[in-house]
Amino acid sequence: MTFIDDLGNVLSFDAKRNRIVSLVPSITETLYDLNLESSIVGITSYCVHPAHFKHTKTIVGGTKKVNIDKIKELHPDLIFCNKEENTPEIVAQLQEFTQVYVTDIKTIEDSKHMISNFGLLLNRRTEADLLNIKIDLKLRDFQLFVAGFDIKKAAYLIWYKPWMVAGNNTYINHLLTLNRFDNIYQSKESYPIIEAKKIRLEGDPDFVFFSSEPFHFNDKHVFELGRFTHHASAVYVDGEMFSWFGSRLLQAFDYFKALRERITLSSFK
Repeated sequence: MTFIDDLGNVLSFDAKRNRIVSLVPSITETLYDLNLESSIVGITSYCVHPAHFKHTKTIVGGTKKVNIDKIKELHPDLIFCNKEENTPEIVAQLQEFTQVYVTDIKTIEDSKHMISNFGLLLNRRTEADLLNIKIDLKLRDFQLFVAGFDIKKAAYLIWYKPWMVAGNNTYINHLLTLNRFDNIYQSKESYPIIEAKKIRLEGDPDFVFFSSEPFHFNDKHVFELGRFTHHASAVYVDGEMFSWFGSRLLQAFDYFKALRERITLSSFK
């Protein structure tokens, strides 16, 4: 049996796909929601959902730096990676001794396609179909909810020193658009470095979102950037909801509703 991942890599399997290592937090969560807990043998230190995995699974490192020898000792049949999360060097090292499935997720449709593929690959087709049906229902409900809101300009911060933002061709940008926020940095690809003092010239956002991950911003950073904006509202946001794909979408749409309502209420104060 053969499968093709998002980068075009061909994976060939016999019947055995019982020992899985996930090097992507959102994939770990999705595999759990596909009822595959017993098959997962290794995860990263950033795979914090579900919480009990840190006690029951082997931690093999981070997403950018893994312990290859520890992974080998787990004798995995399959390792899940992501183009954005894991380096090509890590993927190449892993491919020397086992099958590696690399995802590349930019949209909700990509995320649903991943779930469907996991269902086929791991004999969880019913669970995957049900998960995607739930995502579609929540998506349609959210689209109706958000349709009445005006489009507002926004910048989404992910890193400090240097300042980095989410640009075009990212899952974050896709979700910003869904939320009717016009990303002022969507003319730049991926996660560009910006100069804080130029933020007004580069789009003058109505809102600046400070993500909880991968860098955890605080009031110091809000104050520092605020000197360069033109009365932009600073909003702390849950980075998992904007950057975790897969089954996290079941929580994300409710979070986006609450975020929109919170922003609307604050604007009237």
